[in-house]
Formats: sequence, C-alpha cells, structure tokens
Amino acid sequence: MSGGDPMSTAVREHRENNSEMRPGPTEYPNVFEADLPTLAYHDLDSPQEAHRLIAQAREVSPIAMGPYGPEVLSYDLARAVLRDSRFYMPKGIGLVVQGITSGPIWDRVSKLIMSYDGEEHARLRRLVSRAFTPRGVERLRGTCIEVINDLVDRIADVGHCDAVADLTGPYPIPIICELLGAPREDWELFSRLAEDISSVFGNNVAAEESTILRAWDELDDYLRAMIAERRKSLTNDLISDLIRSEEDGDRLTQEELLYLAAFLLVAGTDTSRNQLAAAVQVLCDYPEQWELLGEHPELAPQAVEELMRHFPITFMTLRGSLEDVELGGVKIPAGAFVLVNTAGANRDPVVYHDPHRLDITRRGAPPPLTLGGGAHYCLGAALARLELAEGLRALTSRLAPPRSAGRVTWRPLLGSSGPTSVPIEFDVAGTRNGAALNGRAKAS
Repeated sequence: MSGGDPMSTAVREHRENNSEMRPGPTEYPNVFEADLPTLAYHDLDSPQEAHRLIAQAREVSPIAMGPYGPEVLSYDLARAVLRDSRFYMPKGIGLVVQGITSGPIWDRVSKLIMSYDGEEHARLRRLVSRAFTPRGVERLRGTCIEVINDLVDRIADVGHCDAVADLTGPYPIPIICELLGAPREDWELFSRLAEDISSVFGNNVAAEESTILRAWDELDDYLRAMIAERRKSLTNDLISDLIRSEEDGDRLTQEELLYLAAFLLVAGTDTSRNQLAAAVQVLCDYPEQWELLGEHPELAPQAVEELMRHFPITFMTLRGSLEDVELGGVKIPAGAFVLVNTAGANRDPVVYHDPHRLDITRRGAPPPLTLGGGAHYCLGAALARLELAEGLRALTSRLAPPRSAGRVTWRPLLGSSGPTSVPIEFDVAGTRNGAALNGRAKAS
C-alpha cells in the first residue's frame, strides 16, 4: 500500500515557492541523534499510565522520541508547531506513519479537508466555516438537550449503566443527523457507518481497510441521493448550506460536498461521544466536581475546557517539517515527521498549576490544545463544545455522582482514541426529578 514519498513532494514544492528561506539551524544536534528520552506507550489503553510516562519524559526534555518519531511535549513548543507555517499537515494525515501512501484508503483520506494545506485548505474552510460559528450551531441546542435527557430517562431509575453504550455512544448521532438533515429513521444507519469509517483515524488502518471502504461507499451512495434531493429543494440543514455556500462565484464541487459531509459525520460523531465518555470516567474520581457542576450548570462551558485539557481523547496530531527548524534545542530536519503531543502539553506544569488535578473552576490558564491550533484548528469546535456542555449539564443535574463499576477500556492511544466501555453505578435515591428537569431544560 506504499507508494511515492508525499513528504519529499511537499518539501520540494515548499522550496520552489519560497526563494527567501530562513537559514536552517546548523549549530543544533539533529533530533534523531540527540540524547532524548524515549516514549513507548503505543500498546497502552490506559490514559492514566500514558500521562505518567509523558510527564516523566517531559521532566527530562520538552521533546522525546516516540513510536513514530519525535514528540513535542511542552505547551509552548506544541502551540508553536501548530501555528508555524514551516510545519504542515501531511496529506493522508496519520496514514503516512503507518506506511500507507497510496491505494483506495489513501485516495479518500487525502481528499478530506484536514489533508489540505495552504490556499486550498483556506478556500474550503471559508466556504464551510459559516455553518459552524457559535451562532450557526446554536440552532442545535434544543436537539442536544432533548436527546441527552431522553437517554438519561432510560437509566435514571436503574442505578447502573455503561456510559458509552447507554449514554455517550448514542448521543451525537441524532445531533449530526439533524445538522445534515437526515431523517430519524436513518439514525441507526448513520451510527453504524460513522463507527466503521472512524477506524480510518486509528492506528491499524490496514487491518480495517475493507470495513472502512465498504461503509464509506454506502455513505457516499446515501449522500449523493441526499445532495440530489437538496438541489431540487433547499432546506434549513447543513447540506443545503454547503450547496448555497459561495464566495466570489466559487462553489463546492459534488466531490467536495461528499467528502466534507462524510468528514463532518465521522469526526463530529466520534469526537463528541468519546470525549463525553472520557469526562464521565474521570468525574467518577471527582464526585465533588460532579456535584458542583450539577448545582451550578453555568460552569458547564468552563468544565468542558478543563475536561478536554485533563483527559483528551486525541493525544497527538501529526505535522511534517518543510525545512530545517530549531525546536527545543534540537534540529528538526526538513522532511521529518513531528508528533505534537497535545495531551502532554495540556499537563505542562510550566503553564498549568497542579496540572494532574481536575478543577472545573480553573481560571487564568491558557486554552487547552485538544482542538488543535493554527490553520487546522477544529472546524467543528463550536458544535463540540455545545454538545459536551449540554451533555454534562443533563448528566450532573439529573444523576447522583457515579462510581466506577468495572474495568474501563480504551482504544489504543495513538490515533483517534477514547473509551470503549465505562461501567458506572449511582444511587437512584440521589437522582433528580427527570421530568421536571427535562421540562425546564427544554424550556430554557
């Protein structure tokens, strides 16, 4: 499944387009020859253990050698790499470090908006971003409230559940379907397709190739029919907004519409359900924070930021260097891959006081890097924050503080991760009046 070297092509194009390049750092040791700490956590499914190993490495150096190459661990360096134009998002995103640089999976992932850089990436964002402003996603707040409360209704009097299977897993799909304009009877179909396609952001893509492609083909067929219907009669949904979107006569092509809709379905679903599940998991260890949020729902936006900082479900993002760059006292050579370990940066003690403690009242700290930075900052950040905030409000206001009721399992931490099972139990006597709270939430 390997082919040409996309990194070499990117470096060559960059050099051809930048005649006045800054001189490369020659006095610093090459990162691959420097005496850096090593990180070996690619087989871990425990974020707590991964954070422990990352913290140990960061005490020695702000850069470590991980399974796929150098990893940036400090907040300042991670933020700098995400914003530095000398680093770019490799075409194919994380596939390149898995040895996949051609083939049907590569062809599809390389056409997702995340795989583009420069003007083409900026063009797509301009055409799409209007639908994802805080004002644009506000219309989905009522759907978020209704869906999460309906899910809580089913388990509130039981006293136990699997937070992933019963709460966070089913939560985002109806919201994304409402966004796209898909009917209620297709929610289960979208959930299955999103689950299968999301493996393309994991760390074992080759083994999942047939499942991914089969689901992606099925989704494309569905979306083609939906786009054709919308072209006949536009409505108030994202597909219609994307069709309408225009800037100086520029419109999205049919292929661009398909890839954007597929990306938004998969990324929006996978991220929200995993991050909310991770939040429930960590809050089992902080019952006082659960109670505080339940009593003060206005803290929900602040809690979302702290929970994404403390327990992110995406540990890192990949960048490639377009020229020799000095970083943290070493030289990153042109053509090298760098992993920006945003999970490590989010717990950097230089910028976060007592970084390993969860504190939903934390103030004065810089924003976490969980949603990225620079040109590739998460396109759906406003929607993700809305979903997480309303999910946390409903859970903490209606359920007593949960306790862990079994082993929590996570997908591998390299790539898109998150809990696959979070068994919890809670005192039914401590649950709030669901009907009353549900009505007040909807009314608000």
